[in-house]
Amino acid sequence: MKTPHAESDRKYDLAVVGAGSVGTSLAILAAQRGFSVVLIDARNPDITPRPDTRTFAIVRGSWRLLGATGATADLADLIEPLNGLEAIDGGTHVFGRPSVLFTNEDLPKDDDGEPLGQMVPAGALQAALDKVCARTDGLTWLRNTLFEDMETHAAGATLTLSGGRTIEAGLVAACDGMKSSVRACVGIKTEGHDYKQSVFAANVQLSSPHHGVARQLFTPEGPFATLPMPDNQANLAWYMKRGAAEALADLPVEEVEAELNARFADFAGPMKIVGPATAYPLVMQLATRMVGPRTALLGDSAHRISPLAGQGLNLGIKDVGALIDVISEARDTGLDPGSDVMLEKYEKWRRFDAAASAMFMDGVDRAFSNDSALLKPFRGIALTAANKIGPLRRAMARQASADQAHQPSLMR
Repeated sequence: MKTPHAESDRKYDLAVVGAGSVGTSLAILAAQRGFSVVLIDARNPDITPRPDTRTFAIVRGSWRLLGATGATADLADLIEPLNGLEAIDGGTHVFGRPSVLFTNEDLPKDDDGEPLGQMVPAGALQAALDKVCARTDGLTWLRNTLFEDMETHAAGATLTLSGGRTIEAGLVAACDGMKSSVRACVGIKTEGHDYKQSVFAANVQLSSPHHGVARQLFTPEGPFATLPMPDNQANLAWYMKRGAAEALADLPVEEVEAELNARFADFAGPMKIVGPATAYPLVMQLATRMVGPRTALLGDSAHRISPLAGQGLNLGIKDVGALIDVISEARDTGLDPGSDVMLEKYEKWRRFDAAASAMFMDGVDRAFSNDSALLKPFRGIALTAANKIGPLRRAMARQASADQAHQPSLMR
């Protein structure tokens, strides 16, 4: 990593605004491929970050891309292989609870024994990416630096940063989250809705082996999920009404455990809280465009969807892979990576997938988070068919694991 001068008006091939998992991955991969990159990171390195209790389900294709950054080597002792995905309808049914289970056996056998994916603690993933970022040549990392404004022109963009610094870039990647300042600068609007729900999240010690299977129980109030972690622990995601999840997270741990086990011990066995509990709101937000003048939107700046099946970060990683392929192709053919033609190619590749994933997750949430007598038979048929019909189950497993030929090259 190059240390910037006090004044920096140099022009970069790529400016990445936002240094979360998506932005940092993009900056590393672009620099590795010979692009000059600047990563604009608002985090203050002198302040200890708040604990992040989330655990990401990084599917097979996404894990391959993260492996290409070099960050996965530092995560070996912290991850848990994702060997299965199980969904159970917890509504009242005459003939038991319909369910579907995808496992590693539903994926092609001509590979190196890769599981469906890996369960990765959010904080550990960011720390591993930061470590690689610090040693990547061709990558200028501006820490404790805020993006303030941007003007685009025919040949690139001029970014104004905190402290009065300005930089030039041929292409700007907006990786700065739901409230993206970059997105606002280029006038891209958003659409979506607030679910009026929040997710209670905590790590628990399980009393029964999880065998690397992520399990999700759909209840009339909302889903309850256990995501496998090392040492037979699990990360919980409990969907509740807005305010209820926040109130639960503030209760003494003994009261939280009592409520948790009273509701779900028959599903997951007795559970014991390990570490802090948090809550976060659920919203769906889609940008009306994924590109603007000299600008590409990635991750939450482009699409924030329900975390129902853990696809949020995976969509962002697909964005990274697609943009890397597009800008690499442009350079190899003598074209401008930040031109409208190349950005439109990126948008066509990614927008439908993001919108379709958001709508699908929204539909599943609405269909299963109730005890409707009208919907229950159809839910039962759908889950039973997915579980019993092998080709259908295997096709869904490949889709969920992002293990398909049309994915970006780094994911294949």
